[in-house]
Amino acid sequence: MKMTTENCSGNSEMTMDDVKNLIKKKDDIEEQIKAYYEVLEDQGVGVEGPLVDEEGYPRADVNLYQIRTARHEISCLQNDHKAIMVEIEEALHKLHAREKAKQKRDQAEAQEEAMEQQVTLPPAFARVDAVTEGSPASGAGLRVGDEVIEFGSVNTANFQTLQNIASVVQHSEGKPLRVTVIRVGQKVQMNLTPKRWSGRGLLGCNIVPVQR
Repeated sequence: MKMTTENCSGNSEMTMDDVKNLIKKKDDIEEQIKAYYEVLEDQGVGVEGPLVDEEGYPRADVNLYQIRTARHEISCLQNDHKAIMVEIEEALHKLHAREKAKQKRDQAEAQEEAMEQQVTLPPAFARVDAVTEGSPASGAGLRVGDEVIEFGSVNTANFQTLQNIASVVQHSEGKPLRVTVIRVGQKVQMNLTPKRWSGRGLLGCNIVPVQR
């Protein structure tokens, strides 16, 4: 009934399932040890009780073979138990270390991705400094502080003056314009349809050029 344990501590790809299997083996070993202790208790000798009588002869009132076997198995199983407890501790340590390393990698990748996005974002040519509630601009999701890098056909490369934007707006009444802005370091796209509303103009926002 002696149980041997597999050495999983050298496995660099240790998983939680592996740990659960080790814990199951540990539980099985403990059950076997308990069963052998019960055998010794039934014989009334325990682990240390003498197996010879006062005259030095083997006791006839107990099953000597069963007792010796139980004592031997308990000794072996206790060694197995110590070994598997070491494996479980190492496995948990390895899982914890790998989880920490994964978190660090994920953080580094997220930072790198954010930096790459900031590097590749084109410079803004205009900034939104006012948006009226209930206006077409407000409905499209435009916010104060948004930095404009695309407004319909106007972009960073061809922008000259605000008249460029005004011209696009006048010629696009009732038609959605694709507007791209930089908001808190992220690129945000929306569709803005210039149209008549209760306020002034066709947009309901104020855009100012960015000094470059």
